[in-house]
Amino acid sequence: MLKTVTKHILPQRIEGLYAITPDVADTSTLVKMTQQVLEGGARLVQYRNKSAGAALLLEQARPLLNLCRSYNVPLIINDHLDLAVAVGADGIHLGQDDIPVATARHRLGPEKIIGVSCYNQMELATEAEKQGVDYVAFGAFFVSSTKSNTVTASMSLLQQSRQMLNVPVVAIGGITLPHVADLIRHGADAIAASGSLFAVLDTQSAAEKFSRLITQTRHSIHHPYERSHDFT
Repeated sequence: MLKTVTKHILPQRIEGLYAITPDVADTSTLVKMTQQVLEGGARLVQYRNKSAGAALLLEQARPLLNLCRSYNVPLIINDHLDLAVAVGADGIHLGQDDIPVATARHRLGPEKIIGVSCYNQMELATEAEKQGVDYVAFGAFFVSSTKSNTVTASMSLLQQSRQMLNVPVVAIGGITLPHVADLIRHGADAIAASGSLFAVLDTQSAAEKFSRLITQTRHSIHHPYERSHDFT
């Protein structure tokens, strides 16, 4: 049973566990799986279903948004700006071949979250920051089971980002629990995961372990270059 919705309050910082939904055709199953990662402490959820048509995308995005709002967690839509606008989602995640950041900002408004994939290129990240994104994502750091044809990002890129960027950095790509601490220590603010959360027997337990390790690692370190993580 879902929690009662009171008020939608976005987190002040983009950090922690960032859950990316799998390609699941059954909406009820997808919603139940997503609730498990939210119970496990996910701080952001991205709805991504590369195999769904327009009707299914809309069918799934609406209950996912209601669910995420009951947990005061932002729902980010992958790629589909029209879908994000139609359901009133909290933001959008764009690839380099998607619509321009300025177009997304114009249609979504200043209060929504815009994230951009920057793969393994700092130049893309610095340019995205100039365009007003709310976070950048680097990866894949490891071999991904959910995405093919990825480039490889290095840990040194995270260290470099802490000195060059003021927006939060999301690490993505084949991340499993043993990778988390190193990624956080090198400079990631958030850890994005899909298969490691949704393709396991106990999704809530997996999310809890990710969330706990991210928090423990962040508390154990101090970075000399602190970024501002407030939403624009």
